[in-house]
Amino acid sequence: MGNFNFQELVSAFIVLFAVIDIIGAVPIILDLKQKGRAVNAVKATLIASSLLVGFFFAGDMMLKLFQVDIASFAVAGAFVIFLMSLEMILDIEIFKNTGPIKEATLVPLVFPLLAGAGAFTTLLSLRAEYASVNIILALALNMVWVYIVLKLTDRVERLLGQGGIYIIRKFFGIILLAISARLFTANLTQLIEQFQQLK
Repeated sequence: MGNFNFQELVSAFIVLFAVIDIIGAVPIILDLKQKGRAVNAVKATLIASSLLVGFFFAGDMMLKLFQVDIASFAVAGAFVIFLMSLEMILDIEIFKNTGPIKEATLVPLVFPLLAGAGAFTTLLSLRAEYASVNIILALALNMVWVYIVLKLTDRVERLLGQGGIYIIRKFFGIILLAISARLFTANLTQLIEQFQQLK
């Protein structure tokens, strides 16, 4: 599992916090509630946590099955994070939810808001840089935060206001953009070194 490192824990927490973006999802959750689609905070948190932890540990086997290394996946993940940051900064929709399931707790809350492609790729991308124990702890802390926000959605909106939520979304969009650039350059360098060793 590697060694505990507080700096890695904080960095991983911030990355996952920005990707999961539960604060940015508050308006979506409120809209679901207004449409009469109940959201179960406990169920949503537990399902999302199970899926993310499961993918974190089994993702390697899945990559090996398709003969993809973590560095390559991290570069692909950097592109996904880059697109997510563009969504947040430019107020555009790139990832569309067109699935047939209408239950709000599962879709769109668990998929794709909490445990979507961005969170999956980010987890494996982080594995290329941080010890597993720090990423799992960061994920657990994020899931506690997700549960609190889901339980207190109305209060969070009143506390931050529409303007506050908007500013936070923009801020973390810029953070994600910087993270995607760092992930891309760091892992691309590693891929180039691997390619040169093969020659």
